[in-house]
Amino acid sequence: MSRLTNALRLASAELTRNWSRTALTSLGILIGVAAVIAMVGIGQGATASVAEDVAAMGSNLLMVEAGASRGPQSRSTARPFTAADLDRIRREVAHLSAVSPQVSASATAAYGGITYDTTVTGSDSGYLLARGWSLDAGRAFTEGEERSGAAVCLVGATVRTEVFGGSDPVGAQLRLGKTSCTVVGLLQTKGENTMGMDQDDLVLAPVGFVQRRLVGSTDISSIVISVDSEDHIDLALAGLELTLRDLRHVRSDDTVDYTIRDTREMVAHMSGITTVLTGFLSAVAGVSLLVGGIGIMNIMLVSVTERTREIGIRMSIGALEEDVMLQFLTEAMVLGAVGGAAGAVLGVALTGVGASLLDVPFVVEPAVVVGSVAFSALMGVGFGYLPARRAARLEPIDALRS
Repeated sequence: MSRLTNALRLASAELTRNWSRTALTSLGILIGVAAVIAMVGIGQGATASVAEDVAAMGSNLLMVEAGASRGPQSRSTARPFTAADLDRIRREVAHLSAVSPQVSASATAAYGGITYDTTVTGSDSGYLLARGWSLDAGRAFTEGEERSGAAVCLVGATVRTEVFGGSDPVGAQLRLGKTSCTVVGLLQTKGENTMGMDQDDLVLAPVGFVQRRLVGSTDISSIVISVDSEDHIDLALAGLELTLRDLRHVRSDDTVDYTIRDTREMVAHMSGITTVLTGFLSAVAGVSLLVGGIGIMNIMLVSVTERTREIGIRMSIGALEEDVMLQFLTEAMVLGAVGGAAGAVLGVALTGVGASLLDVPFVVEPAVVVGSVAFSALMGVGFGYLPARRAARLEPIDALRS
């Protein structure tokens, strides 16, 4: 331990004496470490942002659509769902906290001479629970309003801004195409989803109202389902599959005419994309580490040549080959560690700037930072081995003669 302590002391003195060379030599390592930490941090922030956006869509959400995602049972030919289908799902599938219909139609919303094209979604109050949506003002639909398909509605924040401006829409009569509804509540702002779609650009009304006044049929195109616990999602999925296969008389996988979308799959898919991109960019940034390591090796070779006489003097008064080798390896390790530590500080700062510019959470894993600095030190040792070996194998007589 005393030999290592002495080597560290001598290495620090040598590197401090040539501080400008030390700084320039460590620059490659610094840039590489900073780039890797920034890329990993921003990538993790993007992944966290995707998870937050999907969670904002609803709690433990499953979406069932009529029609297969591919194959002959397309959405245009598949039989739509009915109210009886929803009732059976509620009865037979366990661990569900909400099962709500979803019927959508495009309409022009008008109020006080202002018009705005938006989407009207027909559902029930369970839709708010499934989508994790609360109200900023007003109230939700009553059971009687849902059952009768009353002409009442809830408006999203975008519709409020575009149609009502700064006024309070609760109690106003909102025109939707050729019909109208009374605004009874204002939906809380959700913002854009992972696909860039504005979730606040909608009007929510009882499903019966949308079917009767805007669509002209009792068809239900999709079902929104909320599972009571994340631990029960797989069980609910299995039960839902069995019920839907029986409801729709599915006898083989080729005749499946519905699609179940699990928000966990969306998170996994988007996270996979960000992970691949982060890995690729980190690998590109890692080239700087390789260049920095080569720079350390070159400078250490020059240092051996410059300090040949010093090496000869040390060996002539009793220093062993391993002492000389330890000395140069320690200097290379310190060079790598100094560059890594400075790069870690810069990398964390760049992560903060990138997260702010891209509007993603600021995420920095301590293990990544510590690991990067440790790896830099190991790189210094690896690339410093050849110069240290050359210094240790010098003959004292030849070294002194030089």
